Amino acid sequence: MPVTPFKDLPLADGARRWNGAAAEKRVRTWAHATDQPNAKYRSAHLWFDGDAKENFTSCKMLYADVIDGQLRAVPRAIRAAAGVLDGARGGVDIPSGDVKKAKSHLAKYYAKMGTTPPWDE
Repeated sequence: MPVTPFKDLPLADGARRWNGAAAEKRVRTWAHATDQPNAKYRSAHLWFDGDAKENFTSCKMLYADVIDGQLRAVPRAIRAAAGVLDGARGGVDIPSGDVKKAKSHLAKYYAKMGTTPPWDE
């Protein structure tokens, strides 16, 4: 049950609004993931259930969107995922051992944004 590998995606503009449902559709199309998730689709999410790789619902915490044909990390989505990892919205149902890895993944994007993750404040 892995945290997706860090891809060092380019950042979207910090003012870009986040619409997870619309982003999910664009990512699915970009990844050519019509029937089930594939590695490209999973790369836009922070975590996926390795035991259910064939289910779209196994992918959690989408933090990227397709902008001008390129997958980009979206600062508002990164902040939303960080909040969920930190317990917002009831938290997230992933193994506790993966939470630390997921936070480390997001911390790299926080560094790119020039800010501090909420768990380090």
